[in-house]
Amino acid sequence: MINFACIMAEDLTIDRNKTKAEQYESLIPQIMALLDGEEDFVANMANVSAALKEQFNWFWVGFYLVKNDELVLGPFQGPVACTRIKKGKGVCGASWAQSKTLIVPNVDEFPGHIACATASKSEIVLPLIKDGEVIGVLDVDSEYLNHYDNIDSVYLQQVISILLK
Repeated sequence: MINFACIMAEDLTIDRNKTKAEQYESLIPQIMALLDGEEDFVANMANVSAALKEQFNWFWVGFYLVKNDELVLGPFQGPVACTRIKKGKGVCGASWAQSKTLIVPNVDEFPGHIACATASKSEIVLPLIKDGEVIGVLDVDSEYLNHYDNIDSVYLQQVISILLK
């Protein structure tokens, strides 16, 4: 029996010579195929993190999951990270508390920013909302200022929708 997810992972098609939107449009069907038939949420978060990191070469990409009254580090790609974040603290905690996507062009100007890595300069954080409750966040960091925009927000929300199905 052929394990399509393993073949798909080995054959992930990466092309950085396209517009940002075109890169997402190429990657999203691959993520759908990668997650198809796999029910383990942690495994799927791990593969989503890897696929996004591979395609966009971001400084850090990963997930934090709500556990009791804090966000706890989940699957990610990049340097070591903060393990726990309180609700309302930093960009991730603020996204959780507000149940909305936050795009931060310069993290040094974000009140209460938590510097897990000083090389991080800009960030986008999207809440994972299931049954009306935030269950975690997708956190993406760049070593460049003003790296994320509405294009990232729209397409990363599509990725989250695929993940939460």
